[in-house]
Amino acid sequence: MKENIMSNTSRTNWAKIDAMADNDIDISDTPELTEEFFLKAKLRMPSTPISKVSVPIDSETLDWFRSKGEESEQHMAAALKIYVAAQQMAAGISRSI
Repeated sequence: MKENIMSNTSRTNWAKIDAMADNDIDISDTPELTEEFFLKAKLRMPSTPISKVSVPIDSETLDWFRSKGEESEQHMAAALKIYVAAQQMAAGISRSI
């Protein structure tokens, strides 16, 4: 009897996934994100070292973040992290094309 051994090797065709347009992705089984979902949602920040910096920000943007409550600095840090990830992903995609 042959033993079933799990492998960490992905059999996903990542090139095919990367080549897909957003409209090609089947999200029919994905539940809709309702207003209730967003009311209950909590921002969870990773426990990574934080560096304090001074950055000039236009007053309109700063006011918007501050209007979101006491955790405005964490929200700004999260927005920057998302921006960096998007830029890195875009750079990776453009290199593979």
